[in-house]
Amino acid sequence: MEKKILLADDDPDVIEVVSMLLEEEGYEIITARDGAEALEKIEQEEPDLVILDLLMPRVDGFAVFNTLREPRYEKWSRIPVIVLTSVREEVCNRRYELETGKRMEYAAYLEKPADPDELLETVTRLLAG
Repeated sequence: MEKKILLADDDPDVIEVVSMLLEEEGYEIITARDGAEALEKIEQEEPDLVILDLLMPRVDGFAVFNTLREPRYEKWSRIPVIVLTSVREEVCNRRYELETGKRMEYAAYLEKPADPDELLETVTRLLAG
């Protein structure tokens, strides 16, 4: 059975390129254009991995992290999350800690533009474990 990956990003170019890259490797890709849609798709599709942009309309990636900590999302809280964003990691972590008082717990952090080989290696490693 092929692994299912949710790709949440509001940039159509990123969705197209990353989807194509991962589909060529045999992964099933589900897409979401904002955090609200991402949360819906997590519940509906139960992906094996989430690739999440932080800066999106309506509900951003920071809010997705917060929501996944809520008791009603406990079932999905163990899904590995790769942050794929243009925000530098230290800035992202600082903002999240200031807003929530908690550390952001992601499986991997890649800054855009991500190297395709690094993205594939990260996805493969996280889905193998």
